[in-house]
Amino acid sequence: MLEVQAIHSGYGNIAVLSDISFALEAGAILGVLGRNGMGKSTLIRTIAGTLGARSGFIKLNGDDITALPAHLRADRGITTVVQGRGIFPKLTVWENLEMGRLASGRAKRNRLDEVLGYFPRLGERLKQLAGTMSGGEQQMLAIGRGIMTDPSIMLLDEPSDGIMPMLVTQIGATLGEISKSSGLSILIAEQNMPLVFSLTNHCIILEKGRIVAQGSRQAVSRSEVMKEYLAI
Repeated sequence: MLEVQAIHSGYGNIAVLSDISFALEAGAILGVLGRNGMGKSTLIRTIAGTLGARSGFIKLNGDDITALPAHLRADRGITTVVQGRGIFPKLTVWENLEMGRLASGRAKRNRLDEVLGYFPRLGERLKQLAGTMSGGEQQMLAIGRGIMTDPSIMLLDEPSDGIMPMLVTQIGATLGEISKSSGLSILIAEQNMPLVFSLTNHCIILEKGRIVAQGSRQAVSRSEVMKEYLAI
């Protein structure tokens, strides 16, 4: 479904990503592990289109989308849950979810009941201002809003950031359920190795903007770079 080939990107004169290549199959989950500053967020932004690639290409369902702006990539089914969640704090939970449905301006199915089935807590807080909820609840809302865009691919940037471990486990289980039940492809960029390993058997590790290990969970776990990763 998503093919990233020999991508280089960065900011101004600063190169961040170098020769990044991988594929994400339909309905699959890919984990991108790496410490802070290793290029995970840059990768998310490059795929989403908020940061242009300097070279290489990105294909979605066989179509080259490398030059497409972010809103046209979103229109083709890519949704992004940014680090820090990016909700609208002064809007209610329902209004945030509705913004997801209306954002692209194209007709799409209303997935509100589905979202509330995944996250019953949101159903209890539909009239509550989003900014008054806990970090974990806001993350649920951000993921729910992403689903409301009716995507085929969800890009998640550090979804465990600032959330209680118990809720991280709950959100991870729900993400797995969403992917399995709806066929949603997920790319999750995380430092939280247990969360990633609970979701997928396919991982890559970024180190200084390069892929230094990739493959099955077992293969990545046995790599030398993983031993260094765990030692820090």
